[in-house]
Amino acid sequence: MPAAAQKAVRMKKAVRATKPMPATKAPPAPKARADAALTVFDATRYLRTDKAVVQFVDAALETGEPAVLVRALGEVTRAKGVAEVARRCGIGREKLARELRPASRPRLETIMRIARAVGIRLHASAA
Repeated sequence: MPAAAQKAVRMKKAVRATKPMPATKAPPAPKARADAALTVFDATRYLRTDKAVVQFVDAALETGEPAVLVRALGEVTRAKGVAEVARRCGIGREKLARELRPASRPRLETIMRIARAVGIRLHASAA
């Protein structure tokens, strides 16, 4: 085959390789597996020891956000048992649940009573 013909064949192959592929239908989306459902994270499952409770509340205090502390105390209260914590606080179970709602703004006295009831002390340190 003459050199010019070989060059023409090579150019034809190169052009063919750079042409975009014709549009085709997208493959169907994979079906969701029934066993792959996501679950809601529940911190109470991990608050079994006093050390875990202390680390959890300490991390909430480090954020500096009062709502995060209230949420953490609510999780700890659920882990310890709302009725038991309410009894130790001297607060009714319904009132305790209201005080620990996300939108609530409990007084410092209430927060301290709840902390004492779940077995922790809140303390300050230098920043």
